[in-house]
Parts: sequence; C-alpha cells; structure tokens
Amino acid sequence: MKGAPVGRAGSWRRELSRRLRDRSARIGVVGLGYVGLPLLVSAARAGFRVAGVDLDRGRVEAIGAGTSYVGDVSDDVLREIAGLLDVSTGYGVLAACDVVVVCVPTPLKDHDPDLEHIRSAGEGVAKQLAPGMLVILESTTYPGTTEEILRPILETSGLTAGRDFGLAYSPERIDPGRGLDHLAETPKVVGGLTKGCGALAAEFYRAFVHEVHMVSSPREAELAKLIENTYRHVNIALMNELAWLSRDLDVDIWEAIRAAATKPFGFQPFWPGPGVGGHCIAIDPSYLSWRVGQRTGHRLNFVEHAQEVNARMPRFVVQRVGDALNVRGKPLRGSRILGIGVAYKPDVADTRESPSIAVLELLAASGARVAYHDPFVEKLQIAGKTLRSSPLTPALLSAQDCVLVLTAHSTVDYERVVASAPLVFDARGVTRGTRSNVVRL
Repeated sequence: MKGAPVGRAGSWRRELSRRLRDRSARIGVVGLGYVGLPLLVSAARAGFRVAGVDLDRGRVEAIGAGTSYVGDVSDDVLREIAGLLDVSTGYGVLAACDVVVVCVPTPLKDHDPDLEHIRSAGEGVAKQLAPGMLVILESTTYPGTTEEILRPILETSGLTAGRDFGLAYSPERIDPGRGLDHLAETPKVVGGLTKGCGALAAEFYRAFVHEVHMVSSPREAELAKLIENTYRHVNIALMNELAWLSRDLDVDIWEAIRAAATKPFGFQPFWPGPGVGGHCIAIDPSYLSWRVGQRTGHRLNFVEHAQEVNARMPRFVVQRVGDALNVRGKPLRGSRILGIGVAYKPDVADTRESPSIAVLELLAASGARVAYHDPFVEKLQIAGKTLRSSPLTPALLSAQDCVLVLTAHSTVDYERVVASAPLVFDARGVTRGTRSNVVRL
C-alpha cells in the first residue's frame, strides 16, 4: 500500500481495508503506557505485525526483554508476541506502518490542558507519514483537538488528511486492573474526519474489539470520553458532599447508599472516599471545563463545584482522623498512623493523582508519624522521604494510634485489621457493623 497515489482516496482505502482483513497491515502505537501497551499487544494477538514507540528507554528495553511494567499485560503475553513486535525510542519504526495509534499522556499544566505530548507525537508521526496511512488519536482531550491540533501537524508532511491519509479519534477505555481481555469486551467509540476514515478505524478495531460504535466526527468521540468521566466525577462529588453532612444528620452514609442501590432502575451507586485519582476522573473534567470557557466564555459551574468538593476530600479526611484521635485523648502531631492502600484504585499499582498519597502527605505535614501498607506499591515518596510498604502484621497494627483505610484492596483482611488496631478510620466503607474502635468517613 505504501506509495499509493496521492489524491486517490478510494484506492488506498480499499487497499488498507483489504490489508486489515487479511492481517497483512502493520500497526504502530506511540506511547506504551497503560493504554498503549495493551493496545499493541491486542493488535499483535489479532495477527498484525506491530511497532511501538516510547521515549522512555527503560520501557523499550523491558518490552524487548519480555518484561511487562503494566499490570494488565503479563510477561508471558509479551513473550508470546515477541516475533511480531518491534519497539524503539525513535519514530523510524513507523515508516512501514499502515495504521498508527497515538496513546500519549495529556496532563494538566497550571490547571490548563497540556497537549505537548500530542504535538510532539504528531511531529514524529508526520515525518514518517506516507500516502494511505491511517492515524488514530486515543489520548483523552477536549473536542477539536484531532482536527485543530493534530491534523495541521500531520499535514506538514505535504499530505492532506481525509484525501491522502486517514485521520480518526477513538477514546481509550482502559480500566486498569481488569485484565487484557477487558479491552476486547469494552465497546470502542470511533469518529473519523470523514466517513471513510471512520469506517477504516472501525474496521481496524473490530479485529480485536467485540463492538464498535461510530459517531459523526472526532469531536463527538472526544466529548463522549469527557462525558463518561465527568459523569463519574460529579456523582462521586455528590456522595462526598453527602458524607460531610452525614455526621450532622446522624446517618451512616454507607448503609444509606447500599439501601438506595437496591432500586433496580434510575440509580447507580457511587461511593465517597478520600478524593479521586488516576488520569480519567482527576484530570479529564478539567479539559471539558477549560474548553467550554475558551469557546463560550462561560464557566461550567456544575463540574467546577465537583472539582472543588473532590479536591477538598484529602484535607477533610485528615480533619476527621484528627477528630477521632482527639476523642481518645491523642493529638495528631506525633501519632503513629498507618495508611492502608496508596494506589488510586483497588488492586492496581497505579498511584497517579492518588488521593491516598495526598492524605499521607497532609498527615506528615501535620506532624504525624506516617507509614503505609500496599501489596501493589513497594515504595513511595512522602514528605521527601522514601517509605516502603510495611507487612500488615498484628504487631504493626496494634502499635499504631490509627490505621487509616484509604484504598480498598481486596487482598487485605479488614476483619483482622479491626481486630488488631486500637483505632481504625475507614475512608472506603469496607468495614461492617458497629465497632467501638472504628470510625467511618
């Protein structure tokens, strides 16, 4: 397909479609993190030859050695696809690719979207772009990014998107900790610059994803991702705000939510906690709020209030821990506090934007003697010190002034924690019943 005549869109689309069907197409992935590596592996397991680009040499060397750094991808799977795989820190490996998927981070910088990784990846891909390629952006971003930011960069190649090469957006829907098969089982949303671009992107994903949903343009697909995560963000904020009020109302918020969840229609349970973490909920709503302000001059008040509520939760947890200690005649300063769980969600090693870490940092700043246990996170920087996960022994638990449940890992025996610790502050609702040594958020 390389070298297909410029301007003959129908010709190269038919050829790419054929290569996707017979698996002779070569697939490139830029950014081999928790999104890109599972995608790369899934494409290879579907029978495609694959090429990966990541600027982190350590990642590239690990993949080459058959060692995975992403929990949902096993070493065995990497070794299984080794013969189909070419990874590099340089973009040259993409020159032979028919489809290139960009899966780079989109963080915040001074509370505004930082698209530098997308721009850099676009520049790298543009240098390898050839007639008949299909480029897909998966990085979470605001509506308009694919067309207004990535497209002009790619067109510095002298090729025109939609005519000479395909361009589409498909939001990642990776849920860390759910395993590699979760990618195949989660429907994929696709929006192409043209109908033809969208159809090719959908055909590519159907090779290893059970269901693909097409939308009219990249903008609808970009917004769909932000809607998904803003929905969760806002509903978690509602539960967190109710958690603040539940003490004054003398109500067990956890029991009330579980009761509401028995309704089989019109309600989905969300749970309070020490805040929100990960890339999706902690960052994505800011992309939506920023874009609305940029385009309309108006604030997205509903979302911004949710951000304020969730951002205050780590400090609220510290306040509640201090109150619980005071009741027992102990000041927060100098108290021994063990945090259980520092990952941003259960049963993963991912600590990005973790509210658990924010809580431990605030406790340390208040003078508490902080330690932690997390079966997935071996070491951690807290208040400039390197801490290591402590074994969760009865002796350790009984020596604490307070044990603080921050992340509800399923591997932890919470009954044993309650039985051994003099005081447990449960910020995740994992304890049940009424115990004199348990305080819930």
